[in-house]
Amino acid sequence: MKFQDYYQKLINSKEYQTFTKENKKAYPCSGLFIIDRQKGKIDVNFDYYLPDTKKIFSFKIDKSIEGIPVENVDPTIPEKLGMNYSFDLATYEKLILEKIAEEKINGTLQKILFSLQKTKGKDYLVTTCFLSNLGLLKVQIDIQQNKIILFEKKSFFDMIRVIKGNKKEEKEKDN
Repeated sequence: MKFQDYYQKLINSKEYQTFTKENKKAYPCSGLFIIDRQKGKIDVNFDYYLPDTKKIFSFKIDKSIEGIPVENVDPTIPEKLGMNYSFDLATYEKLILEKIAEEKINGTLQKILFSLQKTKGKDYLVTTCFLSNLGLLKVQIDIQQNKIILFEKKSFFDMIRVIKGNKKEEKEKDN
């Protein structure tokens, strides 16, 4: 589950090479790695920002490479990501499992969403973990230092309360 293996598969593909010829100003803006521990599979996407059209184009990495235009709802222009990384997602999965044991958190880790992003000029893995007991973990990993810098346990029900609370606030604003 090494980053470079997935990235090399992308850049060596005919789809990517055609894309870069047609979109010379496009740059990488995010990577998404979804590890489904129950199914034993991983889904990988690399996103590219197209400055001329202010849109995002995503490449799904599987047995083949599939390019997909993405509806960009956020008007913020994403920062350019560095792609010269050698990290292994299995290493970060192990760090998360160690932290779960250290914090004595109940539940089995079922799914991990690693999102490679640049925030304030620094690349991070922003991670959401789903636990068997409807628990969620918000984890932020500094990939330069290979360490967890944020670790928060949430409940799925906390998320529902936030959504309901936001809808209630919207109704109050409308009245």
